[in-house]
Amino acid sequence: MAFAEYPVQSLMYITNRPELVFTEGKGSWLTDHNGKRYLDFVQGWAVNCLGHSSQVMIDALTAQAGKLLNPSPAFYNEPMLRLARQLTDHSCFDKVFFANSGAEANEGAIKLARKWGRKHKGGAYEIITMDHSFHGRTLATMSASGKAGWDTLFAPQVPGFPKADLNDLASVEKLITDKTVAIMLEPVQGEGGVIPATREFMQGLRKLADQHKLLFIVDEVQTGCGRCGTLFAYELSGVEPDIMTLGKGIGGGVPLAALLCKAEVASFEAGDQGGTYNGNPLMTAVGSAVIGELTKPGFLQGVQEKAAYLSEQLLALSAEFGLGGERGEGLLRALVLNKDIGPQLVEEAREMQPEGLLLNAPRPSLLRFMPALNVTREEIDQMIGMLRTLLKKLA
Repeated sequence: MAFAEYPVQSLMYITNRPELVFTEGKGSWLTDHNGKRYLDFVQGWAVNCLGHSSQVMIDALTAQAGKLLNPSPAFYNEPMLRLARQLTDHSCFDKVFFANSGAEANEGAIKLARKWGRKHKGGAYEIITMDHSFHGRTLATMSASGKAGWDTLFAPQVPGFPKADLNDLASVEKLITDKTVAIMLEPVQGEGGVIPATREFMQGLRKLADQHKLLFIVDEVQTGCGRCGTLFAYELSGVEPDIMTLGKGIGGGVPLAALLCKAEVASFEAGDQGGTYNGNPLMTAVGSAVIGELTKPGFLQGVQEKAAYLSEQLLALSAEFGLGGERGEGLLRALVLNKDIGPQLVEEAREMQPEGLLLNAPRPSLLRFMPALNVTREEIDQMIGMLRTLLKKLA
């Protein structure tokens, strides 16, 4: 079917899309309507942690589809309970609320913190977030985000989100007032340019939160579920947050997210929080299968080994072409280009023949890499080889 025959005009415009329609995917590869294959190092923005069309996910989805799809969130269902127990067994948290997207989970975290502040901190409601952060596209999560230009895009903003600087503890401390209820950050700023919070900063935030009786919230929508080499990125710093949000990788490609908290923070009362599809058995059955894979012996060790290899190869490319190095945690990494050729590299990589390469440039001067967690060394080598060809032309 030719591209012109697809009814693309029926879709509301939200972004520029290339004239291709993806029809199949397997592992690290996507195939378009012309039969061309693409090596995918974006994976739905760190969503497809097990790659495209993972058999364990297909099996869970089809088995559950034949049993029960959606009994209503007013009732328990077996996959919901199983996944909640898996998450609490493998984390420092006690309670789980399921949602459909990372933004919805973060919205829930904001509501939970404010409810806790009303009950335990005299109505405190402000949540200190970080400049250049990204927490979602609802009005509240856009207001919480530190993305440039978002303060006026759908003005007026939701109040209550003063911005500090990542890895600058003093900038956080000076924003704390009697109105402050929490501190919230991504352990690695993804959209902000793959900038990790330092171990010292994360530990300092935990101490500040304890000192001022604040909640410490980690947005692990992108960094969680094995992406950073541990099941959750907060583990890298040896701290225990009070609240964590998950999305993207927890569903491996299906719409699933989660809000987790310590028992003493669980302040919702009947009617405070909900959602029509939240915790439905079809999605939580898939999430349970995904977490089951990520927690198998040796899986996360494999992520760490491949992350070290990808880092090594990116550093070699950087040295070869005089670039600015690389950074990140686990299989969430960036190559610093030192010039604004990121968007051009993304476009030319996609157009390569006979096979294309899918990359992402969250900022014009860098590339972000978010491959499947089960990517092979051979696929990393192939990506590096394709990128080297492009850099010879552009860098």
